Amino acid sequence: MPSTIAGFRLGIYLFKDAEIVDFAAPYGVFSVARRFDPELDVFFVAETLRPVQAQAGFTVLPNYGFADQATMDAFLIPGGFGTRQELHNRNLHAFIRQLPESCLLTSVCTGSWIYGKMGLLDGLPATNRKEPDRLEASAMGKVPIDRLAEIAPACRISRARVVDAGRMITAGGIASGMEMGFHLLRRAGYDETFISEVAHTMEYDQAYAVYRNDIEFAKDMALTEVR
Repeated sequence: MPSTIAGFRLGIYLFKDAEIVDFAAPYGVFSVARRFDPELDVFFVAETLRPVQAQAGFTVLPNYGFADQATMDAFLIPGGFGTRQELHNRNLHAFIRQLPESCLLTSVCTGSWIYGKMGLLDGLPATNRKEPDRLEASAMGKVPIDRLAEIAPACRISRARVVDAGRMITAGGIASGMEMGFHLLRRAGYDETFISEVAHTMEYDQAYAVYRNDIEFAKDMALTEVR
């Protein structure tokens, strides 16, 4: 196994009307991976320590608030209906900007809209959900990946399942949080044997085999600085 980042910590952002699968899938991957390396850590971060109501009334108690300044190696923004409000959440934007350069900035589904709004995807490839719901597919809506192009016109839109542009990592699709979880294990230094064992334990090995190579790497590109 290559050198791993000891005690790799993933912080997942919670906000009102976040999509449950978007944050539960990567959390679940890390939860199972901890069976094989208990030094791994995953937790929820919100603006405050008050309970957060995600989609469908699912309520979660975060582990940390912004003021706690929890140490983490990766910060993940899920998607969901609530991202429409988070686009304008200045507290969230300020929190992201103060994270150290060593912290990966990641997203699932429409979570990449936030980074796009902040200008952090300018000059970089990124992805988003490609399958619209009924409203998004109608004349009254817009496919999420097309809206990303509108929010971040300087971003190069990719249709890959996961796009790794160095510090910025995006995943497209509600269930793509699984692939994001596996890829973050990869970025933490775990080898394919370890990741495949996690996928097998989750009875997800066949799906993992389908998606494991649906990753666009752009690490040789100039990375955007957090402004």
